[in-house]
Amino acid sequence: MLFDRYGTLIHDVPYNGDPALVCPVRDALAVLDVLRSSGILVGVISNQSGVGRGLLTMEQVCAVNDRVSELLGPFATWQVCPHRPDEGCPCRKPRPGMVLAACREIGVEPAETVVIGDIGTDVAAARAAGARAVLVPTPVTLPAEIAAAPVVAETLRSAVELGVPR
Repeated sequence: MLFDRYGTLIHDVPYNGDPALVCPVRDALAVLDVLRSSGILVGVISNQSGVGRGLLTMEQVCAVNDRVSELLGPFATWQVCPHRPDEGCPCRKPRPGMVLAACREIGVEPAETVVIGDIGTDVAAARAAGARAVLVPTPVTLPAEIAAAPVVAETLRSAVELGVPR
């Protein structure tokens, strides 16, 4: 199961390079603990255009990611796209590159993978990779993104419940 970072696992602080500002969303640790104890691998996919824009360094992004891991436990994979939106890279969501790279790294097929995120680019990346998608709307989620999502959940906990195969 792959998660977007900002808005999904931690509260969004635009272009955050300060680990002290990392604050998990409600139930994130409990949900991740349940997944891990069930043997489900968890990973993170995150656009970080602040690097390409010169607002952050990769060292700052890694420091924030390390803090996320300290607070929420280990992740089987971290995939980060440091490119600006105008660079057209294959890894930046909504493109499938990070989802596919995460699947390769942890040894699963995209069709066996669920991507949980809070905006349409998360859903689009999942679909482009052949993975399932669950949208957990936040105040930044557009109504059109909610309408277009294949699965919408009210909370992170319910998103995971909807995404786990039965």
